[in-house]
Amino acid sequence: MTKVHPKFPNTCEESLCDSKAAVVLTVWKKSLLFNCDGFTVYNSKGDLVFRVDNYMNSPKDNIVLMDASGLPLLSIRRKKLSFGDCWMVYDGETERNPIFTARKNVNILTNRRTLAWISAKKTMWYEIEGSYGQRSCKMLDERRNKKKMAEIKRKEAMVGGVAFGKDVFKLIVESEMEPRVAMAFTIILDQMFRSY
Repeated sequence: MTKVHPKFPNTCEESLCDSKAAVVLTVWKKSLLFNCDGFTVYNSKGDLVFRVDNYMNSPKDNIVLMDASGLPLLSIRRKKLSFGDCWMVYDGETERNPIFTARKNVNILTNRRTLAWISAKKTMWYEIEGSYGQRSCKMLDERRNKKKMAEIKRKEAMVGGVAFGKDVFKLIVESEMEPRVAMAFTIILDQMFRSY
């Protein structure tokens, strides 16, 4: 059986934050805990980097991104009583002063490729375009002339070219973006476009 996180050398990653090259993460849409919904994220060495563990009966509008040891990095909360699908991201487990806000594109007539916009203090930061359902998305920096900062791609097995399916995919993060922020965007896309 093919491993979700094979331990093959990857020339794109030295460490999570210190490298000038892109960081390639394997995202598995599965919690490590029994009876939980969430994500498990590995680096190219097969080490656990991030995790999300939400109990099945807990509300889906409050999600905590944790590091490998379970320390909260970012809290992701759905904004109540907002027009469209809007999510707020906070540092740690605080509920004050969001770092940024993500809003789903509800007007598909004007821009069909755009999935969501990320803004902070009423300034547009990122545009996410592509198809989350096909695991083919790009996170573009609006402040840097739409430079690609992160990308979600399908993951294929190293042996035999077997595809894993939609529950296992790659998150490629450029050195200018924090991997935890790119993972927060991925969680938000999953909430916005998940099929129940």
